[in-house]
Amino acid sequence: MKNGLALGAVALTWASAAMAHPGAHVHPHDGAHWLTLVSALGVIAVAGGLVAARLRSRK
Repeated sequence: MKNGLALGAVALTWASAAMAHPGAHVHPHDGAHWLTLVSALGVIAVAGGLVAARLRSRK
């Protein structure tokens, strides 16, 4: 779980750096903000599934 959190932190750092400069960047354009929302919901769903699986495996 610690590796997953570290990977998430690194990914957020890379994305923040890419969004901070005027060159190549990863933020959506022209009303495509739904991509960010869908991505965030996907990450939350995967994290929830991992937590549920871990809780089930403790029994």
